[in-house]
Amino acid sequence: MQTPLIDLRQIRKAYGGGDSPVVEVLRGIDLAIHAGEFVAIVGASGSGKSTLMNILGCLDRPTSGDYLFAGENVAGLGSDELAWLRREAFGFVFQGYHLIPSGSAQENVEMPAIYAGTPADERHARAAALLERLGLGSRTGNRPHQLSGGQQQRVSIARALMNGGHIILADEPTGALDSHSGAEVMSLLDELASQGHVVILITHDREVARRANRVIEIRDGLIISDTAAHPSAPPRTARPDALQAVDLRQRLSAGSETNGAWKGELLDAVQAAWRVMWINRFRTALTLLGIVIGVASVVVMLAVGEGSKRQVMAQMGAFGSNIIYLSGAAPNPRTPPGIITLDDVAALADLPQVQRIMPVNGSTAGVRFGNADHTAYVGGNDTNFPSIFNWPVVHGSYFSQADEDSAAAVAVIGHKVREKLFNDRVDPIGQYILIENVPFQVLGVLAEKGSSSGDSDSDNRIAVPYSAASVRLFGSRNPEYVVIAAKDARKVKEAEQAIEHTMLREHKGKRDFELTNNAAMIQAEARTQGTLSLMLGSIAAISLLVGGIGVMNIMLMTVRERTREIGIRMATGARQRDILRQFLTEAVMLSVVGGIAGIGLALLVGGVLLLGNVAVAFQLIAVLGAFGCALVTGVIFGFMPARKAARLDPVTALTSE
Repeated sequence: MQTPLIDLRQIRKAYGGGDSPVVEVLRGIDLAIHAGEFVAIVGASGSGKSTLMNILGCLDRPTSGDYLFAGENVAGLGSDELAWLRREAFGFVFQGYHLIPSGSAQENVEMPAIYAGTPADERHARAAALLERLGLGSRTGNRPHQLSGGQQQRVSIARALMNGGHIILADEPTGALDSHSGAEVMSLLDELASQGHVVILITHDREVARRANRVIEIRDGLIISDTAAHPSAPPRTARPDALQAVDLRQRLSAGSETNGAWKGELLDAVQAAWRVMWINRFRTALTLLGIVIGVASVVVMLAVGEGSKRQVMAQMGAFGSNIIYLSGAAPNPRTPPGIITLDDVAALADLPQVQRIMPVNGSTAGVRFGNADHTAYVGGNDTNFPSIFNWPVVHGSYFSQADEDSAAAVAVIGHKVREKLFNDRVDPIGQYILIENVPFQVLGVLAEKGSSSGDSDSDNRIAVPYSAASVRLFGSRNPEYVVIAAKDARKVKEAEQAIEHTMLREHKGKRDFELTNNAAMIQAEARTQGTLSLMLGSIAAISLLVGGIGVMNIMLMTVRERTREIGIRMATGARQRDILRQFLTEAVMLSVVGGIAGIGLALLVGGVLLLGNVAVAFQLIAVLGAFGCALVTGVIFGFMPARKAARLDPVTALTSE
């Protein structure tokens, strides 16, 4: 005896339970359908025929009973295996057409093949051929709202045939059509039945049901009549050339995405996401606003923070980040400070950690030019001054080693000294100024450097030869302090330790000196600026959080609005992970578009700030980090709505309004 293609044994379906009463819709259905049959299931509204169709099409599970497909029980199949069976064996034709509104006729027809992993070229060609065969060759690019009811129903029939359509399940296929369109659809179903497809027609119209070779009437969840004389035997309508049943053993590979299925599904998900975003442009723009502002805020805040940090570091670095100062100090309050000698300077100059060393013999002194009087710091230095302090002469020249050797009365003045004594009306080069009533000839003017702190101004300085300061001004050969440039700015601490060890040796273990450096101050300033940047970035990141909440909100709304679309995709073979991927892709698309727009806005704002002389420094890692955060935010906040969509029951989704 021939094995039935579909064999239902004592199928029952009940709804409710718990706090609500149990309603039994199907009450023990026994039904066998063979390959090649054209079956009509008729019954009044509420008789259970739609519930029976959902169970036949593996959209719903029975409460009890056995469903054998080609001799194998499908009761134990998981959700992915049921999706595979729907995709490979069934094609659905619904009364309400159930086409995806945002997709074209071609895209709607191709959907089952996408989930089956059919290559794109093959998929496009087959969909176009089916639409051509059904008289819609010129309508492939039209969306459902641009098609008549009959045309939409033909698109749904083409979709049912896309993967072969061994079994066509048609639920009231003519219910929403006029008589002419209804007749066309029934002719198509007749043609499919004649080609060997199993056609199961669900209808309440007995005139439509007469087109079938076998009519089954259902009432109150029970089959009350069946025109097949012997339901357990192959009916005469079954033909040898009928389409062969799908081999359920193939479901073992249903869990893996073969033949590049994931590529087609991902491309479809991206295209669908873009269409949805474009169709709902205004809503999308409002959603994107939070992400755009969040990304732009993070990027701009970090750029401003980094720019300020670099500006401060550059200003601080101008005073020498590798400079160490050595001066005398009292070992305790009751003893005088120690004296640094030139012998100490010579000993320190031999250390490998020292790049340059310069004794400074200086003090605050009165300066006069003509009738102008001023007080400035006068320092006796050697020729290392410009290089050790990174302080060039911008006008004139610095004194030479010959001037140092001869104790020449020459001077190089700072920017502020020039302003106070010469007021830019007189060229200072070659002029004589009085330092403590000793005439010195001005050789050059130092570059403007500004202040390293609020207590002093480096530009209020005069540099003279060390020998001249010792002989002509201060009467002492010992330096006031010593300036030491470490070879490596990153190893200032090591240089300090070497200097300290040498000084203790030279001073017989007596710690009558002290060491200070700019590096600690610069590092502290850098840490302060870094903390400020982090704080600004954290505040701006709140905008990203708000944007993420906006994504979740819009995705929840999208899931609610497109519940029926989810049901359609499941009916055509989409698995839970396919639905999850679809909606996650849309969340990611929102985040990607918002992230790119946010970066563009940040660059625009940064350009405006630069024109306003605000220090801005964009960092690639900050830009990529903000974009990555937007992406992660979209995934995190889009996951819950996507998971909710993936877990929807196919029947519930299809019947939603």
